[in-house]
Amino acid sequence: MSETTAPVTRTAASPVIAESSTARGRRARIALRTLQVVLALFYVIASALPKLIAHPSAAEGFDKMGWGSAGMYIIGVLELAGGIALLIPVLQSVAAVALSGLMVGAFVVQLTYFDGENAATPLILIVPLTLIAWARRRHNADLLRLVRRRA
Repeated sequence: MSETTAPVTRTAASPVIAESSTARGRRARIALRTLQVVLALFYVIASALPKLIAHPSAAEGFDKMGWGSAGMYIIGVLELAGGIALLIPVLQSVAAVALSGLMVGAFVVQLTYFDGENAATPLILIVPLTLIAWARRRHNADLLRLVRRRA
């Protein structure tokens, strides 16, 4: 008994690599998830925590800008929320976009207040955040359905 199969053609509606069921797609999903976990840990531990515990290195920068402790705590809470949201499937894409916006602000602040001393750091972080936002963009429809159902 012979079995024939029809050739598979890729169309515009085909899933992206990060969502396909192939071995390559599985590796892409694992790599993307690993990147999300690493970025989440960075934002929660290395970025938000020093601001939320008012570490002198963080407080000094915000004092120099004239934002004081209130600005430091607000930015810390935003980074903490974004880092946690990177790990929640329905919020991943939105969190990546929001953190990218925060990094654009950090870039501008680095240029204006600190003479561009660490201006490359926010730009470097925007690259993986953009990748996450794009790869997880289908979750936006799920989030929109959730919001509409609650409204």
